[in-house]
Amino acid sequence: MSRSVGIATVTLNPAIDQSVAIPGFAAGRLNRVVAEHCDPGGKGVNVASFLADLHFRVAAAGLLGRDNAGVFEQLLAGKAITDAFVRVPGKTRVNVKIIDETAPGVTEINFPGPAATPGCLAELARMIDALLADHDCFVLSGSVPAGVPVAFYADLIRGLKAAGKRVLLDSSGDPLRYGIAAGPWAIKPNLAELEELVGTSLLDEAAVISAARQLLAAGVGCVVVSMGQAGALFVTGDECLQAIPPEVEVRSTVGAGDAMVAGFVAGSLRGWTLADSARLATASAVGALTQIGRRLPPTPVVESLMAQVSVLAVVDLAGRRPLAR
Repeated sequence: MSRSVGIATVTLNPAIDQSVAIPGFAAGRLNRVVAEHCDPGGKGVNVASFLADLHFRVAAAGLLGRDNAGVFEQLLAGKAITDAFVRVPGKTRVNVKIIDETAPGVTEINFPGPAATPGCLAELARMIDALLADHDCFVLSGSVPAGVPVAFYADLIRGLKAAGKRVLLDSSGDPLRYGIAAGPWAIKPNLAELEELVGTSLLDEAAVISAARQLLAAGVGCVVVSMGQAGALFVTGDECLQAIPPEVEVRSTVGAGDAMVAGFVAGSLRGWTLADSARLATASAVGALTQIGRRLPPTPVVESLMAQVSVLAVVDLAGRRPLAR
């Protein structure tokens, strides 16, 4: 069934992610790299990769620098992902991610991407139009490079909705704010992105749920809020669920949010309940944490993780616990 359902991702600002392992990393002194790994990335590229691991037919569209496109072409061909990227002059940006296993979090150094031109955006619009015939859902992910109008996602969402497609938006800042006004099927902010969106700190689960419901009132169909170790909230007009992940040995946090998007879309397009889609979304994110690179563990492992995810219906906001930061 999954192969018959087509999903397209759109990545306007892809990146080559260079992950370097530096134990005891500290700014202002010599740091020695003990391991290094390069991945073609960008949020939509990651989502496409994870969806392929979940056995979906996937196309990846967006803007790609032609001078270093080879690493992306190799990934897409290796996972049988349709290459629908428009090639633009110059190089795709490189993002450096410094991983210190002795400390929490990842230090990120993000370079700017090549600027988009009106001609490239027009060609991308034609490419997306060509995908409409056999793709049921579109995932719009990540930041926008220079030259892309701030309302680009919003305009794209309106066009895709008019064509009867589901659209999930995973961005931040103004592109997310404008996109919400177009009423996407779903969005997936993390806690910091949601706080920026509503303009206030969200100190407990009740505040997060209240903020999510504000976005539902603005026309969003489902709000998925990733909250790190606290799991994720899945909020629709009818349901409010919290998914709590099992503990695993974390090898890398890179791409976990994109794996959650892939799992949520996969479950939803399979016609699963919100609870089961939340389990797959959370299991996919947890599975990605155990891997180096943009991949999920084998299907039996993902299924085992699903069985370990606790999904709770939130019916009473009183006394919800503060969020760990």
